[in-house]
Amino acid sequence: MSQTKKRKFPTAHTVLFLIAAVVALLTWVVPSGQYDRLSYDQETDTFSRTTPEQMVSLPATQATLDKLAIKTPIEKFKEGAISKPISIPGTYKKLAGEPQGFVAFVQAPLKGIMQSAEIILLVLIIGGLISIVNATKAFEAGIAWLAQALKGREFVLIIMVTLLVATGGTTFGLEEETIAFYPILIPIFLAARYDALVCIASIYIGSSIGTLASTINPFSTIIASDAAGINWTEGLTGRVIMLLLGLVLCIAYIIRYAQRVKKDPTRSLIYDQKEEIEQIYPRINMETVAPLSLKLRLVLLIFASCFFVMVYGVSQLGWWFLEMTSVFLAAALLIGIIARLDEKRFVIEFMNGAKDLLSVAFIIGIARGITVLMEDGQISDTLLFYASQITASMPQGLFINVAFLMYTGLTFFIPSSSGMAVLTMPIMAPLADTVGVGRELMVNAYQFGVGLFKIINPTGIILASLALVNVGYDKWLKFVLPLVLWLGILCMIMLTIGVYF
Repeated sequence: MSQTKKRKFPTAHTVLFLIAAVVALLTWVVPSGQYDRLSYDQETDTFSRTTPEQMVSLPATQATLDKLAIKTPIEKFKEGAISKPISIPGTYKKLAGEPQGFVAFVQAPLKGIMQSAEIILLVLIIGGLISIVNATKAFEAGIAWLAQALKGREFVLIIMVTLLVATGGTTFGLEEETIAFYPILIPIFLAARYDALVCIASIYIGSSIGTLASTINPFSTIIASDAAGINWTEGLTGRVIMLLLGLVLCIAYIIRYAQRVKKDPTRSLIYDQKEEIEQIYPRINMETVAPLSLKLRLVLLIFASCFFVMVYGVSQLGWWFLEMTSVFLAAALLIGIIARLDEKRFVIEFMNGAKDLLSVAFIIGIARGITVLMEDGQISDTLLFYASQITASMPQGLFINVAFLMYTGLTFFIPSSSGMAVLTMPIMAPLADTVGVGRELMVNAYQFGVGLFKIINPTGIILASLALVNVGYDKWLKFVLPLVLWLGILCMIMLTIGVYF
């Protein structure tokens, strides 16, 4: 009698390739089209208007923006608040079709990997660093200490992690960087007798609710507000209320599932993978763990400091992937010296750690390849054009909620929150004027839609996160879809209240 397969759902890599195939087919069906783009050149202090036929230089003045029906103040371009090309309202044109064939389909993940080189390098270096820290036994000692400190109050761990990650999400868009947290926190959650899904939820949902209700995030809130021609503080009260309500809902949802698993491990949605996951993240024998010595405390302090330095650098110093990666590499070298790892062992441990996250790195690149297919097929602007036509002339309450749902759909095709802002807001903000809805509500609809779909978006980083513990996308959907539904209802209530009150 043949054994039945434990997992029938395809791997993350296969899921992404299937999605890429569907997107490639869409480029044969959806007409190609494009809005004209306007970009600012700081060196020449001029605008460049790019059309499918040519690029024209224009004076960088408010009069130019007014003539193009762009409500963004000229200062936002000159100060660097808007650095990406924005769409020009009313300029959509159909273009000759650019259907993506088999060659484009094969090349797309390769192009995606090349375009994602910076984040892939960050992931690999973080993998190396984690392996170096593991070699010192500092993680084991730290987890044993924390498990003892939280004994009987393990739910505090869920609250702390979700709140901290959500804080990063709402202030500076903490998202890709969370990949670094899973290998460290999963053993801690397992030691607390939760399953790996609880850890993934605390980190990923925390990031998502922070993104959904971004308050001062320069990569979404401020860019979108600037592109809409309003101050970023407009609509802030609604976002703060949404953040608080959303956090309460998300934390309560995660704790409810976690407590159920703790009481009866067989009720875990990934119980059939328990042994497999414990091979990746072995349970720690508390009786044999070395005490948390001064040297191990110093190792953990240096490791934790990386994240504080990263957060400060990104939010205050304008750092990006090169600087972040440098911090983690420097930490690996410093910890290797403190722990007195010889050169050969250091290299072996570092390379093994990078190898462990290679699969995750490829997932990030393949997901980016899907966006490459859409860009090369020139269908993203067409979808935006159709969406704007659908929402025009609707009643106020219906308009804002349809706009919110539209953004959830567009996020599949444009997973970048900043990219979504500069491409869509110059088109959608004027539509809000025509139906008497405040532009700040359109900014909120954009944020709520992007953040909500981020929770399940396969072209985002959820598949890379799940791959760290070999959890299937189907298990994640089964776990999170009820929460997505409740959050969606909450978003629509908040937007409707904003329109009428």
